[in-house]
Amino acid sequence: MRVLIVEDEPLIARRLERFTREILGARLESLHLASAFEEAGARIAETPIDLLLLDLNLSGRDGMELLGAAVAQSFHTIIVSANLDQALKAFEYGVIDFVPKPFTQERLALALARLTERDGRSAGAAKFLAVRKHGKVQLVPVDRVLYAQGAGAYAELVLDDGTRELHDKTLEKLHALLPPSFERIHKSFVVRMSALKALHAHEGSQYEAELRNGLRLPIGRTRYKELREKLQG
Repeated sequence: MRVLIVEDEPLIARRLERFTREILGARLESLHLASAFEEAGARIAETPIDLLLLDLNLSGRDGMELLGAAVAQSFHTIIVSANLDQALKAFEYGVIDFVPKPFTQERLALALARLTERDGRSAGAAKFLAVRKHGKVQLVPVDRVLYAQGAGAYAELVLDDGTRELHDKTLEKLHALLPPSFERIHKSFVVRMSALKALHAHEGSQYEAELRNGLRLPIGRTRYKELREKLQG
């Protein structure tokens, strides 16, 4: 895992670095620190990372400005901040967790586990998904998303009006941010459960999900039984 820590207080930055190294161990591929707003922006733009640990007060500059750009990227973001009043907004923007200061190693480990565990989900649910369009970051309301389709290193969001938006996160990373009302039905599809109308089984153990708009999507063999039970429940 490639990590960038953005923190302007040297003691806290070193504490974050030490805890992160101890928690991730051999899973840590690289770790860099940035203390200034401009330096952090340059690092994010130039250095491929998997995780951003971000403070929201950088020598008087608002880290939410960085967050607005960061959430549209392919990596996950964890906020480490004393600004608890910003927690709700941060989760709405799609961070994986909000670790309040002062923090313990155990609390940071819990946040990092959301990234490293197979079924890790965000501590909150995003209300918006940030997409980059025409050089700008736009926020797409999650309640408009019918389903998402994996597209290699990206995910394609399909909205309730048929509009498609390309998201820079993989389908797996995107699913980690979505509320429990979204289910992984196939290796390539995550669907809003309320959008499902019916499930269909065909010869040769082939399964399909029929959406309320008439569209049909494939269902993975291992997911059919659980999805049927959830629909019937």
